Amino acid sequence: MTHLPPNCTIRSLHCPCLFNFRLTFVPFLQNKQTNKQTVSSLWRFKMLGNEFVFQMSGLKDLQQKTELLQAIRQLQGHYIGGSAYKEAMTHLITAKPIASEKFLAACAAGKWIVTPQFVLDSVKHKAWLPEASYELNLTANVKAPLTENPLHKWREKVAQGITAGAFQDWVVYLEIEDNARRAMFQRILKAGKARLCTDKSATQTITHVLTKDKTSLKLAAPYFNISYIAEHLFGAVCSSLNWSINLNKLSQQASCVCLEVMECAPVTVEDEPMDVTDDSFLLKLEETLKDYITRMEVRKRKLMNVPGFYSYYTPVSPKVDKKDRKVDFSIVQSLVECSLLAQALEEVQGCLHPGVVPPLSVIHVFMQHALHGEAEPYFLSMFSIVLNDILCNKTTWRDTASAKYFSNILQCPQCEMGVWPFLQTSVRFCLGSTATCHSLPSPASVELLRFHGNLQAFILRLFQLELHAMDSERAADSRGSVLYSMFWNVWEKMTLSTKALQQLAELLVETTLWALHSSEKWKLRVLGTLQEILAVVVEYWAQEHARLNSRIVQKGFQDLAEYMAILCQDLHPDTLRELVPALPSHRLRMLTADAIYRNICTRNGLLIRSEPLSLHKIVFSYLKALGQLCGCKPRHPPKHQAEKTVTPSSDSQGTRERECVGGSGLVKDRVKNVPKGFHRVNFAGETLLHRACKRNQVQTVLKILRLPGVDANVKDHAGWTPLHEACNHGSRECVKALLQHCPGLQLGSQVEGVSPLHDALNNQHTNIAKMLLRHAGSVLLQLRDISGRTPLDLVSSEVLCEKLIRCAEEGDAALAAQSSDVRDMTLVETCSCLLSCLLLTYLAEQHIPSYESAEPVLELSPSTAQTLLSLSPETIRSHCRNSTAGALVHDLRTLMSMEQYVVKLSPALTRCHGTHTSLLIQLLKDLQADGLALLSGESEL
Repeated sequence: MTHLPPNCTIRSLHCPCLFNFRLTFVPFLQNKQTNKQTVSSLWRFKMLGNEFVFQMSGLKDLQQKTELLQAIRQLQGHYIGGSAYKEAMTHLITAKPIASEKFLAACAAGKWIVTPQFVLDSVKHKAWLPEASYELNLTANVKAPLTENPLHKWREKVAQGITAGAFQDWVVYLEIEDNARRAMFQRILKAGKARLCTDKSATQTITHVLTKDKTSLKLAAPYFNISYIAEHLFGAVCSSLNWSINLNKLSQQASCVCLEVMECAPVTVEDEPMDVTDDSFLLKLEETLKDYITRMEVRKRKLMNVPGFYSYYTPVSPKVDKKDRKVDFSIVQSLVECSLLAQALEEVQGCLHPGVVPPLSVIHVFMQHALHGEAEPYFLSMFSIVLNDILCNKTTWRDTASAKYFSNILQCPQCEMGVWPFLQTSVRFCLGSTATCHSLPSPASVELLRFHGNLQAFILRLFQLELHAMDSERAADSRGSVLYSMFWNVWEKMTLSTKALQQLAELLVETTLWALHSSEKWKLRVLGTLQEILAVVVEYWAQEHARLNSRIVQKGFQDLAEYMAILCQDLHPDTLRELVPALPSHRLRMLTADAIYRNICTRNGLLIRSEPLSLHKIVFSYLKALGQLCGCKPRHPPKHQAEKTVTPSSDSQGTRERECVGGSGLVKDRVKNVPKGFHRVNFAGETLLHRACKRNQVQTVLKILRLPGVDANVKDHAGWTPLHEACNHGSRECVKALLQHCPGLQLGSQVEGVSPLHDALNNQHTNIAKMLLRHAGSVLLQLRDISGRTPLDLVSSEVLCEKLIRCAEEGDAALAAQSSDVRDMTLVETCSCLLSCLLLTYLAEQHIPSYESAEPVLELSPSTAQTLLSLSPETIRSHCRNSTAGALVHDLRTLMSMEQYVVKLSPALTRCHGTHTSLLIQLLKDLQADGLALLSGESEL
């Protein structure tokens, strides 16, 4: 930003002194009270003479761990749970060296690392015994008797004051992209008193650059592999250990820990009291849930299997010689040359035996004759049967050559562009579109349309069999299938956002519009086949990559869902209610409904927090937003207008945008009303609206907002919106104009966590902050910047904090009053349909049980449910190592608390008589009954 007025925040990093001051001094001041509590609790431990604060690592036996916890409590010791190393710990209990964060950090910090026998023998003597005899010895199996135990060496050095930690005087820069892994190594290095450097420019002070890969040397400082940490700690003993420390793979436990809690919350022993019941209870519950999830996943895969898979093809007997399987197709060739194609087809059918397939040239002739439009109905029907017979005799999942054979069959004989263009042309031919690889017979006969439907069904059947085979037989060369080669090349194998898949999504939306209200069965058949093909393709890719990296699978589905939400943003709400619930893939349906619902909320100026999808987010944030949508005025376009185009090209879209802001297609008087410089964007990407908001030119802002199609949320190159600029520069009147005339204004837009409210409070524009809160309510107070600070954390005056909170409450009350009646029934019904779809698929995907389930496989006693509900979320996060089981635990807690969410439903929703809204309300009441049954023990889940 240029020409900064007084009290304006410096956003650039050109002033390192000021920037470093903001990064170090301000968070320290704001965490002053927290740091004070941490020091106070540690001081109390010291004054009481308690030097026995334990953590455990690598102990898997639940019974042994329970005994240790009871012994620690009996001797007045303290235990800190969780997977992360805590500085307050004095003793680490482990049975053997283990590649864990706590083991490496405890060694680097010079803490006692003892065997479990130390605690068990101490409780027998009713007093803590000397630790020296129980200290873990890394040199026990080393042949050289004079080798010093590294654990003893570092502990003695720290105790004698020779060094503060094993990494003292290190200035480290971590070149690790993964946030979880980087945070874990930061804690290990800090335990050894290393200094961490985050500024690449300070190369002269860096002593160690730790990285996984040395191939790209970006800094002039010395580079070390991340395993150098273990080499430095254990020296020569490192290579002699039976355990191989591979720090490049030391990420499993970190991925199961909530980073926000570990990094932001202070380490205080009193905040985590030692509770044997909680720890053993959660460990047992986690094992139960992991077993339950595994069984549910197996059941889910069985439901995806193709019925009669093993009887669908005829396996080739090993006793049959290859020469005996050869068939002479010369007669077929002669019949083809004489144009007796129907007779040739009958001859081919008679020659088909296990392992025998007709020549490709013959099939190409048949395919070309069928697509030309002059074939008899008998020939078309017989050709469909022959194709299925060939698939029975030669499967694609056992032989790469077979996959290539079918890839050559399933392509246009004239264009030969591949399987996907062939399928796309077939569907577009049914739609009556001219966007095909070449011109096809017009008008299409009923028999030819039926044949194309059979072709599409054949391709679907082939894909289903390949998906089933990969899951049941674990084929080694799964990427050699027809399906994989059709949608992925070697450069796109790690994503679902390939060009072919995006075109498939576009074609599905287009086909939905074509067959939406049709009563013709063949149209519905084409649509259903295309829906099933998309589901099989994404599930095939998911199974291919789920064994390697589940995060890649999750991101792939999210990316495709976001793309489908973009395709659907111009569709009429009635169309959305038909399109989304019909997606057969549960994961894709769930994430697509989520993405579309968030887009609707954003376009209507509502803020949805960016947190992972969970049952709590659905029944809390999404239901609250639905209540606010009840007060929105109808402003969606007529159905015929919204559905003219589904995926406009960039040229046509740009043409419409130019027309909206005064292009040549409009009348001259509108062109005259366009402000001077409206189309100009400066070097920073700022539009005229940005510049007017910076200078508080409210008349220019109002003139721009009157123009049709103006985007009030447009961003410059850095991501700042006009509202950001107005709040940053104190342009009060411009903020007021934006709030009054832009119903879809995004008040929650953030750049590195900085929202417009952060901007206003950072620059002491309190009047603007109050205006924003009165408009959007308390949801703005929950936003956090990159340092984790909420807007109230930026305010030092308690009186001002109270005023801001009262303004937020006024905003909440105004929003509640505004949404007391449903003003746009179509919008609310569509959003209710999306939420019902999202909720049902989420319950199925996350395996959340119901008392109405036919097969109750999860058994939780009422006492277990009550105990689970009484635990804090922080306790659960610190004890649950498995992320999937941890997510299910939080969902079960939300399920048992459903009553409080149902009570807070908007009155407009409860009074609404729309079909989808009534269904959503009933679904929430059913979930409430599930939670009450779980708590009272009326029915076991």
